[in-house]
Amino acid sequence: MILSSVLQDLAFERIQGDLNQEVSSVAFDSREVMPGAIFVAISGFTVDGHRYIPAAIAQGAAVIVAEQPVELPLSAPSTLTLLQVQDTRDALARISANFYGRPTEKLNMVGITGTNGKTSISYFIKSILDQAGQSSGIIGTIGTLIGEELRKNKNTTPEALYLQQSFAEMAQRGIDTCVMEVSSHALSLKRVAYSSFHTGIFTNLTPDHLELHRSMEEYFEAKAMLFDMTSRCNIINADDPYGALLIQRLRSRPAALLTYGLEQDADIYADNISYAIDATRFTAHTPAGSIELEVRLPGSIYVLNSLAALAWAYASGIPLETAKAGIQAVEGIKGRMEVVYRDDHNTVIVDFAHTEDSLEKVLSTLRPYAKSRIILVFGVYAAPGKLGLDKRRAMGRVAAQHADFSVITSDNPKDQDPDAIIADIAAAMQEHQGSFKGMVDRKEAIEYALALAEKDDIVLITGKGHETSQIIGTTEIPFHEAQIVNDFKKRQLLNHGQ
Repeated sequence: MILSSVLQDLAFERIQGDLNQEVSSVAFDSREVMPGAIFVAISGFTVDGHRYIPAAIAQGAAVIVAEQPVELPLSAPSTLTLLQVQDTRDALARISANFYGRPTEKLNMVGITGTNGKTSISYFIKSILDQAGQSSGIIGTIGTLIGEELRKNKNTTPEALYLQQSFAEMAQRGIDTCVMEVSSHALSLKRVAYSSFHTGIFTNLTPDHLELHRSMEEYFEAKAMLFDMTSRCNIINADDPYGALLIQRLRSRPAALLTYGLEQDADIYADNISYAIDATRFTAHTPAGSIELEVRLPGSIYVLNSLAALAWAYASGIPLETAKAGIQAVEGIKGRMEVVYRDDHNTVIVDFAHTEDSLEKVLSTLRPYAKSRIILVFGVYAAPGKLGLDKRRAMGRVAAQHADFSVITSDNPKDQDPDAIIADIAAAMQEHQGSFKGMVDRKEAIEYALALAEKDDIVLITGKGHETSQIIGTTEIPFHEAQIVNDFKKRQLLNHGQ
């Protein structure tokens, strides 16, 4: 492409070089630079891309985009073009969208944001689209799904360059709808800037990611940014206090507003709810009529999440019977109340719950069906300082109040001291008279819980869900909880057979 077209609508403070040259690609990682590329220097949390400008030039970069004056190496070619902008994250989003032909304008974009529920809503919507005969792609926690190909994402919402690449591939393959989990990080760090969304969905807001946002108010404002980018419809959980605040804010917007909920007056709501360990049955009411539904996941959270998907289907003109068939076709979601082992002795469940709200919901959902104890294995990643301590203590309180015994262990401790994390949680559990044991090694913690389990106990392992790795320090190691559980159970059976 010609550089001038890639830079369309980009504001810059200084420019040096030729804007009429051809460029081959875009990169923000110097290792991915190819000859003729635009290299955008991003100032990250731990690494400053400006340090890698010489490496990018050595790799053949034709254009450098930076936030600060650049001192070129003597080996730099005279044809090199330099652009200085105020914000290279914003520039990366604009350049990436332009380079790939603004692909979100060719897709029906559905953005889902909130602390919990994003993944299940995205899979409910995809299943509805399957039933309607419409093609779809998903970008989110479990990965990027294009057609039948699932690719792992480094982040819930990838960086702007990778996002635009995925959008462009979906558009090229003739995919109709992209259903996307939009994280608060992605909104704050402008990964989704210059993307066009037809529909925005808000689930809820509970304490999480406060190491970035510093307060619930900042966290809310980050999430609310999505609804400045929607053109057709906004779908909001009326039961959530922050949802109620967002509803008031959005009433005057041009995009249509739909609400859903169980407790508050809402456009789409449910009653006659019947809960079971493997499914939930209820009557769903919409402006287009009422329908009997069965969600094959337990608990009120999945009633809410299916209502959000139903609201999207109604807003999209999809018949209720088609929406019903789609929701009921979802038999399970990886790492969401997933039964990874069951026999006559006990049941082992893996769930992604990693906030106090989601942990409380999954424990409360299981309690009526627990014939004996619930043994919980969990850990917390939270930043140092008061905000992180508050989350650890809240998780400890929930575990003490709702589990019969807990094994406190590591989640993804990253650069935090796992012993200190466990100590913070343990202090809260002691304060609330909880029974527990602390074990830093997560594999050992899981195996300890499994060995402890007696007849009719439920072992619940939370925090990682679908994830198949663990991050300790800066090292990512393979870690597959379902495999750990099943390997232990096989050894246990062999030992008993002896």
